[in-house]
Amino acid sequence: MRAVRLSVVTAAATAAALAAVTGCTQKADAKGSGVIQVTAADSKCTTSTQSVPAGRVTLQIQNKGSKATEVEILFPDDRIVSEKENIGPGTKYTLTAEVKAGSYEIACRPGMKGDGVRQKLTVTGGTVAQRDPQLDAAVAAYRKYAQEQADATLPEVETFAAAIKAGDLAAAKKAYAPSRIGWERTEPVAESFGDIDPKVDTRADGLEEGQEWTGWHRLEKALWQDKKIGSAEKTLADQLVTDLEDWQNRVGKAEITPTSMANGAKELLDEVATGKVTGEEDRYSHTDLVDFKANVEGAQKAYELLKPVAKKNDAALTTELDKQFAALTALLDRYRPSTSSYDFTSYDKVGADDRKELSDAVNALAEPLSKLAAAVVK
Repeated sequence: MRAVRLSVVTAAATAAALAAVTGCTQKADAKGSGVIQVTAADSKCTTSTQSVPAGRVTLQIQNKGSKATEVEILFPDDRIVSEKENIGPGTKYTLTAEVKAGSYEIACRPGMKGDGVRQKLTVTGGTVAQRDPQLDAAVAAYRKYAQEQADATLPEVETFAAAIKAGDLAAAKKAYAPSRIGWERTEPVAESFGDIDPKVDTRADGLEEGQEWTGWHRLEKALWQDKKIGSAEKTLADQLVTDLEDWQNRVGKAEITPTSMANGAKELLDEVATGKVTGEEDRYSHTDLVDFKANVEGAQKAYELLKPVAKKNDAALTTELDKQFAALTALLDRYRPSTSSYDFTSYDKVGADDRKELSDAVNALAEPLSKLAAAVVK
C-alpha cells in the first residue's frame, strides 16, 4: 500500500529511476557504472549532479530530515520509474540499478506525501551493456508470474464483490483476505501503475488531500468496524472489480529489469516491516498475516528466479538468503493450521513478544535481500 502517485514500471525506466533516485556525486567507469547520491531533508532535495551515463549505477540516499521520506525518479509526466519508500530520519539506503538514456526528475517526498522537492536528471549515453541470458529468462518468468497473479486475483475479487452486493456480511468478510493475495505477491509491479494503486489499496491515513477513499480498506472498515453494507459499499465493490480489471489488462505491459525485480523483493519486505508487522495494514479485519505471507512469497519468487545468477556472483549471499527465507517461512507456519492454508491467526491475537519475533525475522531477511540487486549485475 502506498500513497497516491502516478507511476509506470519500465525496464529501462525502472533502472533509470533507480539511477536517479540518489543523485549527488558520480564516478563513472568506461562501462558507464557510477555512484550517485542524494541528500533529502524536510524542505529540500539536493543532488551534486544533474547528468549521469547510462549503465549500472549505485544509488546512495541519505535522509537528513526529521521525517521519513520517499525518494523517486519520475518521468516528466509524473509517472514513477522507481522509488524507495520509508527512509527514516538520519538513515541511509543504497540501491543498484541499470539505467538507459532519458530525461527524468528526482523527487524527495518528506512524510511521503505531496509532490515533493524535485531536481532534474538527464541520463546520457547508449544502451545498457548486454546482460546474462539467464537474467532475461528470469525477467520473462517473472512477467508471466505477475500476469498469473493478476488473472487469479480477479475471480477472488468478484467473489468478494458479489458477497457485498448480496448484503452478506459473513461471506464478504470470508472473501476479503483471499482477494488480496495476488496483489500482495506482486505489489511492486502493481504499484507501478500508480493511478490504480491509490484507488484499490490506500488506507485512511494514506490519503492525499482531496482524495476519495475507495478500495479494499474502505470496504474492510465497513465490514468490520461499521458492520454494515449499504448502497455506497455496493458501488465501491463494483469499482474495485473495475479497477482491478484495469490492472489485470495492463500488468503484462509492465517492463521489468533484473534490478527492479531484486529491489521489488526488498520493497515487499519493507511493506511487511512498515505495515503488516505493525498491524496497520488490515487494522479492522486483522488479516495482516495473510498479506504478510503473500508479500514474503512474492519476494521469494523474485529471488528464486534471480538466484542462479546471484549465486554465481555471490554464493555467500544466496546461502544467507536461503537460510533467512526458510527461517521466516517456518515462523509464519506457526500461525496457520497447514502449509496449504491461508487461514492465519487473527493478528490481534498475536502478542507483543511474538510480533517482535516476526519483526526480527523480517529484518534478518531484509538486510541480505538489500544486496541482491548488486549481486545480479556484478
